[in-house]
Amino acid sequence: MPRAIPPKREPALGYCPATDQPFPLEFDTRVHRLPGRMPQPAVLPRISVVICTRDRPDTIGSALDSVAAQDYPDFDVLVVDQSRGDETERIVEATSRRFPRIRLLRLRTPGLSRAYNAGIREASADLVAFTDDDVVAPAGWLRSIAHAFAEHPAVGLLYGQVLVAPELEARENRDGVTPALTIPRREILDRAHGFRVFGMGANFAARRSLFERVGDFDEVLGGGGPLQSSQDFDFVYRVFKAGESTLLEPDVVVYHHGFRSFAEWPATMRSYGIGVGGFCFKHVRLGDLYATWLLCRFLAAGTARVGKRLLTRRPVGDHRTYLSHIFAGMRRSLRFRIDRPRRLYITAEHT
Repeated sequence: MPRAIPPKREPALGYCPATDQPFPLEFDTRVHRLPGRMPQPAVLPRISVVICTRDRPDTIGSALDSVAAQDYPDFDVLVVDQSRGDETERIVEATSRRFPRIRLLRLRTPGLSRAYNAGIREASADLVAFTDDDVVAPAGWLRSIAHAFAEHPAVGLLYGQVLVAPELEARENRDGVTPALTIPRREILDRAHGFRVFGMGANFAARRSLFERVGDFDEVLGGGGPLQSSQDFDFVYRVFKAGESTLLEPDVVVYHHGFRSFAEWPATMRSYGIGVGGFCFKHVRLGDLYATWLLCRFLAAGTARVGKRLLTRRPVGDHRTYLSHIFAGMRRSLRFRIDRPRRLYITAEHT
């Protein structure tokens, strides 16, 4: 298993190792920690895998091959393609000739949350697993998801680890960063055990019934949307507010190949900041005091990082960019009305 936290230099903002969060994903130390390993379920349920992709023909083939090769008896794969060209479609169609369980859904309008929602509607199973088009899943990925849900029947949402692909480790924190998410121990997020802002779309799964209770992903948030990111933070928060449980499961692992150079990080930080501001401020506008506290913590942590680097005469670029764009996300939030019962921004399509 690769090291998720290269020790060579301070991680770039946006990289998410468990021991040195560059932005404050963890807010509540009361989160319940669960011991032991997962039991084998008596019957393995059918799982639908959703892979959302846009203009990544160089990686979608490897991602599909890894999912198609799962050592799991009953699953299907839906690729939601929002690419501008046809190359991805050709790759998916070629792969589906070898693995007939793969289907393709073309969406002409971009937006990651829109793709998630389309995938959920088209999925055929009661368990829906999601991964990215630049991720490789080990052969036991789906089996570990099924085991986790079997062990925790009250859990509706699961997040697993997203680790740096082994072949990228030599470049980590030298030439750039691969976004990653480590989970050192099994934990539950809910009203009884505590909460933290958490999520990364490269490795999560949910029961279909959860979407029926909590609703869709917010299509104003997320990549390709007006508020650019944080659709995962928003969804796990709405799961929490609905009284549902989220499991953080270290045994569910994928490997991320989405390396980003340091030159790419300013744009990434702008998106992260806008999304965090838009996610938090939506709930603040609904009178949510807990969301107000979360927003204050994001702002306080960002201000502290900038101040610390100024005092030590180190560059503040990415940190200042992230902080300033939280405010930009809050301002952009005001462009959209909110569906109060569903806690979703209202888009032109939903008016």
